[in-house]
Amino acid sequence: MRILLSNDDGYHAPGLAVLEKIAAELSDDVWVVAPAEEQSGTGRSLTLTRPLRVRKFADRRFAVSGTPTDAVMLALAELMDGAPDLILSGVNRGGNLAEDVMYSGTVSAAMEGALAGIRSVALSQRYGAVGPGDDVSFAVAQEWGVRTIRPLLEMDWAPRTVVNVNFPAVEPDAVRGITTVRQGLRDYGRVRFETRRDPRGYDYRWMSLGSMKTPPAPDTDLSRVADGWITVTPLHLDLTHEASMAALARVYGEE
Repeated sequence: MRILLSNDDGYHAPGLAVLEKIAAELSDDVWVVAPAEEQSGTGRSLTLTRPLRVRKFADRRFAVSGTPTDAVMLALAELMDGAPDLILSGVNRGGNLAEDVMYSGTVSAAMEGALAGIRSVALSQRYGAVGPGDDVSFAVAQEWGVRTIRPLLEMDWAPRTVVNVNFPAVEPDAVRGITTVRQGLRDYGRVRFETRRDPRGYDYRWMSLGSMKTPPAPDTDLSRVADGWITVTPLHLDLTHEASMAALARVYGEE
C-alpha cells in the first residue's frame, strides 16, 4: 500500500512526525508532500496568483510553498511516480470538529484526495488547557492512530467521501474507545476581533471566539470527544441540500 501524508501545520510540524510513525506501521511506501509553512485555516484555497516552489528534502519527501490543497494536487499530478492508495492528513495540532471542517486545511488536504477518488483520512489531536503552542501532546494520536485507521482499510467507502478523526485531550489509557458520530455545530454568536497596536503605531487585529451559548448537541463529534472518545465522522463533498430541492423546484415552477 502506498500512502501520501500531508497536513496544514507545515512540513516541520510535530504532528506530521507522529503521522509518519503511524504510517510506517501500515506501509513501507510512504510519501510526504506538505506545505512548507503553517497553513491553518486556509480551507480549500488554491494558490493562483503567485508561483509555487517545491523543495525536495529526500526521496519521497517534499515541501510546497502553498496551501494543503496545492500540496496534494502537486503530489498527485507531478511529484509522486504513481497514485497513492491512501492519503492521511495531519496529525493536526488542535481538533477539527463541527464547523471547523469548513475552514480546516487538514480536512481540505483529505478532501482533495477524495476528489481524486483516493481514500482519505483527516486526523486531529485536540488539546486541553495547555493551549495551541508547542507543548501539545500527541500521545493519544500516536497510541491509537493505527487502531483507528486499520478498520477503515477493510471497509467499502462511498465515492468522494472523507473520514474525519479527532483524538481527545486525555491520557492514552483514559480513552473510552472509538465511536462514529455526526458532525456537530457550535453556537458562538458573533465573532470578535481584538485590536492591538504594533511598534510602528499601526493597528492590527486578532480574531477571537467567545464561549458557546449552548452546550453541544449529544452524540456529535463535539460532545463525544469532550467525553474522552476518539470520534470518527464521515464527510462527503456533495453539498447539495436534498431536502430543499423540491421546495426550490416549486418556487421556479418546475412542478
